[in-house]
Amino acid sequence: MDISEETFIANLGIHIRQLREKKNMSQQDLANDSEIPKSQVARIERAEINTGIRTLVKIANALDIEPKELLDFSIK
Repeated sequence: MDISEETFIANLGIHIRQLREKKNMSQQDLANDSEIPKSQVARIERAEINTGIRTLVKIANALDIEPKELLDFSIK
């Protein structure tokens, strides 16, 4: 399967938002718990930036999930 980077990043952002909402966390909660700015959380969820592995690990830790779970989503 051949997907574009933009499609992958968009789907990743949607998945992170869904995981955050499932935990009843606001963007501010996630930002505080992951020690990244709220504006960065918002830009990741809106697929405005291509985030790095370190940030994904921080987000996974804040969501209390394994980092690999962040990448476990279907491409739409």
